[in-house]
Amino acid sequence: MSEPLQQQDADAAKSEANYVVPGLERGLRILAEFSPREPVLGAPELSKRLGIPRTTVFRLLQTLESLGFLERADKDRNYKLGIAVLRLGFEYLSSLELTDLGLPVIESLRDATGFTTHIVIRDGRDVVFVAKAQSQSPVFSSIRVNVGTRLPAHATTHGHVLMGDLSLQALRALYPESTLNRMTSATPETVDALYEVIREDALRGYGVSNSSFERGISVVTAPVRNDTQRIVACITVTVPRPEIDATLIADGLIDKVQRAAAELSRRLNYRSDDEHTFMKALGLR
Repeated sequence: MSEPLQQQDADAAKSEANYVVPGLERGLRILAEFSPREPVLGAPELSKRLGIPRTTVFRLLQTLESLGFLERADKDRNYKLGIAVLRLGFEYLSSLELTDLGLPVIESLRDATGFTTHIVIRDGRDVVFVAKAQSQSPVFSSIRVNVGTRLPAHATTHGHVLMGDLSLQALRALYPESTLNRMTSATPETVDALYEVIREDALRGYGVSNSSFERGISVVTAPVRNDTQRIVACITVTVPRPEIDATLIADGLIDKVQRAAAELSRRLNYRSDDEHTFMKALGLR
């Protein structure tokens, strides 16, 4: 390799290193040392392996323990992986299952409606777009919502539908503030007002937004449930119009979105209350 290219590689590596957070890097390196062959490790061994001072390792271990990523093994000074690591693994596998199973569903919905479709999940106080089936219509090129886009849950119909399982108490814990940040005049101003909107959508079985978050953009959203009957996602159709008019409703747009959400729920092994009770009685749940 020529010297200029070597210098470029060195400069690039140095630039990337500037963005590395040492404490986070060390914590992740500690977690990576645990394995099925070595499920229990202590600070002295980790310090030796990683070349990190023992006092630093102790602090990192205590931090990881406080966050649930590590647990004490047999109440001694050794550690093992905690439930938070398992939870991350399950969430990762769940997200793969959701998008892998859901993409054909939203592609079929896009073809049936002519509109761009998405799968959306909730992450705390945000909604996250995790899958997209793009309409071929040129009018959609101006809609800047892609996989990975985050929007505030309280201000979007997606969020209202995704929070359909939450009690008022759980909602207040999620939003402890007295007033909510209003994105538009349609944004609920208080948690009580937000809860009313959420319950309306939950009872109806879907949500509709007529330019309530972005001018000229309307959506129809329906919940997706998994085998535990929890809402884990929603399927949404984005309509580049100020409102969902009577023509679209007559064409069955809402029904198509609901049927797509029901199909993805079925693929995630969701069963209705009656089916769930019957399967449980048979000892199959």
